[in-house]
Amino acid sequence: MAEQLAQAWEHRAAEWIAWTRTAGHDVYFSELNWPSFTPLLPPPGRLTLDLGCGEGRVGRLLASAGHRVMGVDSSPTLARRAHEAGGYERVLHGSGTALPVRTGSADLIVAFMSLHDMDDPAAAISECARVLTPGGLLCAAIVHPLNRPAEHLTPYFAQHRLAEHVETNGLTMTFEAIDRPLDTYTRALEAAGFVIESLREPRPDEAAVRSEPRLAPAAQHPFFLHLRCRR
Repeated sequence: MAEQLAQAWEHRAAEWIAWTRTAGHDVYFSELNWPSFTPLLPPPGRLTLDLGCGEGRVGRLLASAGHRVMGVDSSPTLARRAHEAGGYERVLHGSGTALPVRTGSADLIVAFMSLHDMDDPAAAISECARVLTPGGLLCAAIVHPLNRPAEHLTPYFAQHRLAEHVETNGLTMTFEAIDRPLDTYTRALEAAGFVIESLREPRPDEAAVRSEPRLAPAAQHPFFLHLRCRR
């Protein structure tokens, strides 16, 4: 049986910290994914929950924009490193399917590139509905369901466990995830009482590709999918 994703990401923690914290390395995050995602976010409110916070780069950016941020991650190493790096009021080690957070305590949940890294995203989405105040927002970014190895495109509607090894500029990272159809997420959102307000497929424009040629593949093929959902 395949290793649970939470355990897999704990094993990859050191690789992920190096991948995210090496200056200028992750241009897909800094030049495409995050800049395209931020327009979906509301102004800072009472509490923002960073679900699957990893080593904390998203939480630090949210805090710098004025959000009061709490982080949750299933990896004890990543949760500890997120806390050490600052920006969060609190970082908790816990499961997305049983969030150690009070009901109705957050008005925004950011699940940035984390739901596809969970074994049961539907249960995590249900927990998001519990934790949010009425009218609160879940803003999520996932790997685009069409951004998968060719052998996983057929059958598209099956779930495929993925451990993709990538080496770039001397850094290595094995991305652990499950490829799922879009329907998996939209049905879970529907069942939890969310309404999708926005669904976007970010891509770089010509100027961005000229400035950063490594983004060129994302101008032809969708890499990420962004959703803003209201409770």
